[in-house]
Amino acid sequence: MPIDETIAQYSDLSFKSAIVVYALVLVLLIMQYAAARTQKVVARELVTAGGGSDRPTGPGRVETPQAKPFAERAGNMAFSVLFVAIALHVTSIVLRGFATHRFPLGNMYEFVTMATAAAAVVGMVFLREQRYRSMWVFLLVPILILLFLAGTVLYADAAPVVPALRSFWLPIHVTIVSIGSGVFLVSGIASLLFLYRLRQPEGAESDNMLGTIARRLPDARTLDRLAYKTTIIGFPLFGAGVILGAIWAEAAWGRFWGWDPKETCSFIAWVLYAAYLHARATSGWRDTKAAYINIAGFVAMLFNLFIINIVISGLHSYAGLN
Repeated sequence: MPIDETIAQYSDLSFKSAIVVYALVLVLLIMQYAAARTQKVVARELVTAGGGSDRPTGPGRVETPQAKPFAERAGNMAFSVLFVAIALHVTSIVLRGFATHRFPLGNMYEFVTMATAAAAVVGMVFLREQRYRSMWVFLLVPILILLFLAGTVLYADAAPVVPALRSFWLPIHVTIVSIGSGVFLVSGIASLLFLYRLRQPEGAESDNMLGTIARRLPDARTLDRLAYKTTIIGFPLFGAGVILGAIWAEAAWGRFWGWDPKETCSFIAWVLYAAYLHARATSGWRDTKAAYINIAGFVAMLFNLFIINIVISGLHSYAGLN
């Protein structure tokens, strides 16, 4: 069937709009951090100067309600606008599918769009509580970078997929892998913040920007548990994706496993995440060592996505730039 160019243009418009709105959310979150630090400095100066309200008080005085601090208002606005960004993001994927009359996972542009959408949705599920909202600024940075690369370097016009991808396995195998990759993005960020938080313990943060950031993050144990919970979800998903990919390979190429570069790197990433889960259950490895393994697994995922698909030639080369 011919490509519907009008719907394809609306998909691209939704994609670009999602990037703009995500960037707006990031700006609001950065303003929240800056305002929180400013308010803390002002409050300390008032206390040092013996400040406080010198307005008269008494039984007949009517107290006026205090307005919410700007930091809190900026954070609430950011979280509200985030729903709009995710809705635009998902809309761009759906419209891409309608425009091409196929499942929208036929090239790296579409894969990265799906994976980042999965990361945003997973973030909305796990980071919706007030204590987690400060983590969004660190999750949005890699999401925006990946979306920028998808919309520029990796972008592919709406078109039919290559013959090798015309299979019912495409929406099954690639969807599971892309969702698993999005979950691992949240897990990797949580482990990175866990390692950072360990270097900024409670009650010992400095008054610079790094100290302010640390104060607004959940404690180290909470971050570590978040990394563990998300990896528990992503690990079986990614493992199922690898197994289903092997079944597809047998149907397409006549063998389940051929140590193709993408197959090999996917297997290495899966082993690293298995090692992380094992380390989390092993005494002496639960803290920083396990977190480093988790980060290594995510680095392997990124290597698999960019280097394997773009630089190294293999049977999966069609999944690169089209």
